[in-house]
Amino acid sequence: SIMSKKIAEGTGSLVLDVKVGSGAFMKDEARARELAETMVALGKDAGVNTVALLTNMSTPLGLTAGNAIEVEESLEVLAGGGPEDVVELTVRLAEEMLACAGVHNADPHAALKDGRAMDVWNRMIAAQGGDPRAKLPVAKESEVIYAPADGVVVELDALAVGVAAWRLGAGRARKEDAVQAGAGIRMHAKPGAVVRAGEPLMTLLTDTPEKFARAKEALEHAVTVAPEGSRPAQQLIIDRIA
Repeated sequence: SIMSKKIAEGTGSLVLDVKVGSGAFMKDEARARELAETMVALGKDAGVNTVALLTNMSTPLGLTAGNAIEVEESLEVLAGGGPEDVVELTVRLAEEMLACAGVHNADPHAALKDGRAMDVWNRMIAAQGGDPRAKLPVAKESEVIYAPADGVVVELDALAVGVAAWRLGAGRARKEDAVQAGAGIRMHAKPGAVVRAGEPLMTLLTDTPEKFARAKEALEHAVTVAPEGSRPAQQLIIDRIA
């Protein structure tokens, strides 16, 4: 349905971000690659210039999982900051889009750093009658999860983090369920980070403190801390398929 909608819209070029890993629809790289190749072929058969990036979602992208807190993080990126992995993928996708459109004299990384990207976002919100200065919702309650030992974070399971964020109220099980805009998880250490026992690993956010227990159950085996010197096996952009 993704490709049929884009083709029906009359899209001339299309850049796809196909996720693979524990937090993605496709857990297996071979199947994710097959999906990406199929969508690229469908696009090209319909006359759409199509490119796909195969990207890692075994670890959460960025340092937040939720609704308002992810918007906040996105604004940090637009303002020239934000987590390195979010910036890396955002810039790479933008570069692919510009190349597909035949634009070769634009630098998306520079647009983030010098404020042009944020200026465009402000104009887009204002054009739709919104207020770009509006305050984002904030969760009423928080609880911190601490590092169990000294070492290096070598794994942070995206699926477990997603389930925990959902249990905190960031998602719904049924369409009639309410979503808490401020609920979610802030991550303080990603794979590769050196931590000390007792340092914060994550902050859980919700309006309903009764939800903390089940969220923590989902996170029991989410983080692996190995002895210092260990290296996490992480590659954000796995391949480009065109």
